Amino acid sequence: MADIFSKSDRSRLMGRVRNKNTAPEIIVRCALHAAGLRFRVHRKDLPGSPDVVLPGLGTVVFVHGCFWHGHDCRRGRRPQDNRMFWDAKVDRNIARDKEARVALATAGWTVETLWQCQLKTELPLLVARLTLLRDDLRLTR
Repeated sequence: MADIFSKSDRSRLMGRVRNKNTAPEIIVRCALHAAGLRFRVHRKDLPGSPDVVLPGLGTVVFVHGCFWHGHDCRRGRRPQDNRMFWDAKVDRNIARDKEARVALATAGWTVETLWQCQLKTELPLLVARLTLLRDDLRLTR
């Protein structure tokens, strides 16, 4: 299917896609904050600049958009137009994500990944796990 936008219009639209403070990230941060969990965002000193960092729990959270990070769901389908470009772009993102996860795990961090399509089901479970971890750590201190 041909693109309905001109090259310049498409470029302008793609340039407006945010890579920080996306709606899914804000949903995750609101849920963590509501649970009383304290965190930092986009720490540049950590591999991959995780979306959420909970230093007291030794945990980082990546909030991935299904399309941009190559999730195996309907939202993660790659466009048929300009297929080589999109395959290369998403494959680079997947490789970069893996490198960041490995580097963080090697450094002792627990790495959690939330996918955009799974926020409704997985976010409450993540918040519950992190809250339990926080409460356990409080008891041992």
